Amino acid sequence: MLKFHFLINPISGGGQGKVIFEFLPEIMASMDYKQEEWKAEFTQAEGMREQIQQALESTETLVAVGGDGTVSAVLSTMLLGGFSQKVKIGLIPLGTGNDLARVLNLYKPYVDRGLLFLVRRLVLAGARPFDIWKVNGKFALANYFSAGIDARIAHDFNLDRATGAIASNSVVANKLHYVKRFFADRDYMLKSGSLAYVDAAGEKHQVDVSGHRTVIVGNIPSFASGANPFFRSNMADGLLEVVDVPNMHNFLMAIAIGNIPLIGFIYKKYFLQSKKVKSVELRLDKDEFLQLDGEDLSGKAGETVTIEYAAQVNMLALDP
Repeated sequence: MLKFHFLINPISGGGQGKVIFEFLPEIMASMDYKQEEWKAEFTQAEGMREQIQQALESTETLVAVGGDGTVSAVLSTMLLGGFSQKVKIGLIPLGTGNDLARVLNLYKPYVDRGLLFLVRRLVLAGARPFDIWKVNGKFALANYFSAGIDARIAHDFNLDRATGAIASNSVVANKLHYVKRFFADRDYMLKSGSLAYVDAAGEKHQVDVSGHRTVIVGNIPSFASGANPFFRSNMADGLLEVVDVPNMHNFLMAIAIGNIPLIGFIYKKYFLQSKKVKSVELRLDKDEFLQLDGEDLSGKAGETVTIEYAAQVNMLALDP
């Protein structure tokens, strides 16, 4: 049984995964780990689920090196295989948004001190309990789910990346292209839909969200590269937060001032009215734009989206 298994996305972060792969032997040796105690490999476009499954079966800690999508694939496979309490999960953030890394206090050390510093810290990090949710019984939700304008932007961004419309794989180029997509898609809204949820007290509610800009369901206090439209999100309390955004003004305010301590607190509590919930059901048009943890889910979930608690896993995290 390995102590660590690193699964590295070779194209995330403009190819930074290849740099980590190159330096891992030196780093692990400097921390007195023998060659037979750890393994590193690049993720495969074909057969990635099987690759993750094999890694989970052979290690105590699986470290995903890449963006939030890489972690989402790991967690989905983890749930389906029943590994939630058997294997600890680590993350080295190389994506565009890196929302999960931000709340696990992994992103700032990466920005301030570099990737190699973070690898050394992560190998020694302790684990924290972390809620995982199921979308339609088969997709793992770690960060957030949304339907509406932000999902449309994510869809078009991923399409542009797949077709080569984005000139570079760098994080800066990706973020600039996100801004470009926002202005192109700024008029988008939900065509029709209803939101049903069970609140923290067990009471059922239903809301018509037709014509609204977006509905965001969050597990962590970070969204769209560090914005925070959630009121008091807690990633280990068995509850989600739902933010129904009816207009562009509220959408922009949630993104722009969500992290400002007093103003953001008041706005989220009294205007956005973020709700703590136990489960969610969304009924939407079959061609509605959806995103899950920053990845495009459009056309894959059907007209009804259910989100329910799945399990609690152990995630490596650093102290603030």
